[in-house]
Parts: sequence; structure tokens; C-alpha cells
Amino acid sequence: MGLDAMYLQAKRWGGSVRGGPIRDFKGAEKGVFITTSSFTPAAMAVARNSRPYRIVRIDGVRLADLMIQHDIGVSVAATYELKRIDADFFADE
Repeated sequence: MGLDAMYLQAKRWGGSVRGGPIRDFKGAEKGVFITTSSFTPAAMAVARNSRPYRIVRIDGVRLADLMIQHDIGVSVAATYELKRIDADFFADE
């Protein structure tokens, strides 16, 4: 993201994040707003129209995907073995 100042805000919301917190978040040229919840359409619009600022939004679903992808805060609960038919075993000799 370069040498510009970047803000990061991570919160555990009880409900969806509205436009107000996104609007209040402006200040740096770039920022990442993370929530365990989701963003309302109004919050998405505020972030999209926040030029020249760039606000990346990460909601709870995306956060969980990133945690799984990068093995952060997760552990393996089960491992499954996938088998296939060995056609050579049944081939006539």
C-alpha cells in the first residue's frame, strides 16, 4: 500500500455496520475496516464513494475465509480420506 498512512479498524459488531462508522473512518488515504458482522448497503455506498480515500471492507464471512486460508486462529477438526476404484486391480490378466 505504499508509504502513505493507513488506518486499520477492527470491531466486533452486534449488528450490521452502518454508513456512519465508515464515514467517520475517513482520514487516511487508505484504510481497512474489519468487522465480524456485515456492512449495510449504505455503508458499502459510503466506502465506494469515499474518493480520494480507499477503504477496504472485510466482513465476517471474508474474515473467516482469510483466517482459514492463512491458518490463523483455526485448527484441523477432522481429516477425510478420499478413495477411488483401482481399475488395475480388476483388469483381466
